[in-house]
Amino acid sequence: MSESPSSTSPVTDAFSWPTRVYWEDTDAGGVVYHAQYVAFLERARSEWMRARGQMQEQLRLEHDLVFVVRAMQLDFLKPARLDDLLKVSVAVKQVKRASIVFAQSIWRDDQRLLTAEVKVAAVSATAFRPVGLDEALYEEFKLLEVPTTL
Repeated sequence: MSESPSSTSPVTDAFSWPTRVYWEDTDAGGVVYHAQYVAFLERARSEWMRARGQMQEQLRLEHDLVFVVRAMQLDFLKPARLDDLLKVSVAVKQVKRASIVFAQSIWRDDQRLLTAEVKVAAVSATAFRPVGLDEALYEEFKLLEVPTTL
């Protein structure tokens, strides 16, 4: 398994991002601490945006737009451990005018360790109130929508 970014996860057509489990990610038993999975998911969504040319800082500065996590559902299936090489997948499940729902999974080789559904809301960076995506961004995300679970 390569450590370079990949356009596909081990089992699906979703975007995936590699990550290594380090000591700081684990509890005393060498198992990934549950809250650390949220950081892995966040990094993969950020890299997914970057791979599509949507820089979050650019969206904030030029469009007064940021995405905030509104809801998250996680299903822990198997533990990740110290030194594991993981792939974190990202797919767009649903796009609405002011929100996006992502289906995400964390894999070790062909074993799915975690599934997640993450709803992010589009908000004004200055007012921190919900805003609709501009038409071009909405259409771009809508084209990526695949009603699937990873």
